[in-house]
Amino acid sequence: MNQFQQPRRRVGGGSIPDVIFILLIVNGLMFAAQNMFDGPYAGGPIGSNFALWPLNSFAGDFYPWQLVTYGFLHGNFTHLLFNMFMLWMFGRELEVLMGTRRFLTYFLTCVIGAGIVQLIVAGMQGGGYPTIGASGGVFGILLAFGMAFPNRMILLLIPPIPMKAKYLVLLAGAIELFVGVSGMSPGIAHFAHLGGMLFGFGLLMYWKNKPRR
Repeated sequence: MNQFQQPRRRVGGGSIPDVIFILLIVNGLMFAAQNMFDGPYAGGPIGSNFALWPLNSFAGDFYPWQLVTYGFLHGNFTHLLFNMFMLWMFGRELEVLMGTRRFLTYFLTCVIGAGIVQLIVAGMQGGGYPTIGASGGVFGILLAFGMAFPNRMILLLIPPIPMKAKYLVLLAGAIELFVGVSGMSPGIAHFAHLGGMLFGFGLLMYWKNKPRR
């Protein structure tokens, strides 16, 4: 038994396992709440309280729960759709493989880890703007998928070429690191994506080496 596999029941009963289904619903409801109460402004009641604000921000206050809640907010429908599609695409088999409790623990660890890294980077850069999105958790899911199914062929959308999952993980990490260091794409939390992968890898290694009772 490895770091992925746990004694488990059959989840869901359809094509969407339990945790994935709940995450999709919660993200959709939070996006609806954003549009209802905040509109285009991150400073509305949802964004002010639940987006991840830097510790030194002049525009909003940081609260500890934001390390979780920011991962359920999104900037626009395309942002939401992309993250939820990636979560569904790479998370379905992982949830069945890990079991519901371990999968949820893993996803939230990646979200929190990504948020911690983003706070550090924002503090170094003096950023005053909030971070939102499930991308840190999604990049952690991508990493776990690549480790669980390294030779699974994945067809990329842009460009439309097939690639083994392990190479996709390496490519995604390299691109995020390069763009983050170069600053070519401001406004996107590239180091948070890497933080999700880093904390996810650390948790997988902990589970792998943890003695079983």
